[in-house]
Amino acid sequence: MRIIAGKWRGRKLIAPKGEATRPTADRARETLFSMLTSRLGAFEGLRVADLFAGSGALGLEALSRGAAHCLFVEQDRAALDAIRANITALDARARTHVEAGSVMSLRASAQPYDLILLDPPYHTGAGGVALDRLLRLGWIGPESWIALETSGKETTDIKGLAIESERPVGKGKLTLLRPA
Repeated sequence: MRIIAGKWRGRKLIAPKGEATRPTADRARETLFSMLTSRLGAFEGLRVADLFAGSGALGLEALSRGAAHCLFVEQDRAALDAIRANITALDARARTHVEAGSVMSLRASAQPYDLILLDPPYHTGAGGVALDRLLRLGWIGPESWIALETSGKETTDIKGLAIESERPVGKGKLTLLRPA
């Protein structure tokens, strides 16, 4: 696993040991960030949340491309260790915060995030439940972009969010959402 573009292009990332997480493949990350770049233009100054963060590859990719800050939320111990090791290796501590715990236990946000990246476990519906909660707790504002990775067979229908784009990638599907 490597950073695809930006300041840290080509830098290696470590993945969590074990099978509790499913890191987003380089090709899927490349597709996702191409989709986002065509809509956002640039990542400069964005506040990003990487939820169900795994290795932190999605949030670190956004930071590499110029995002100002990224919050990583993960509950698996091995994944937390990988996120922290990746942040340290990239010397990104000043622009990051790691929260150990479930996405489902997040509290209200003082202000909406510009970009929310979610890669929940496949076939659980956790992404939809999390997004419903984040909408109610002020994490998503009128200008927010949301990127959700699900299995290719899962459907995405979240009240208050509209699908901007969907693209199959391998066994998965990338969905970009905006507030309705």
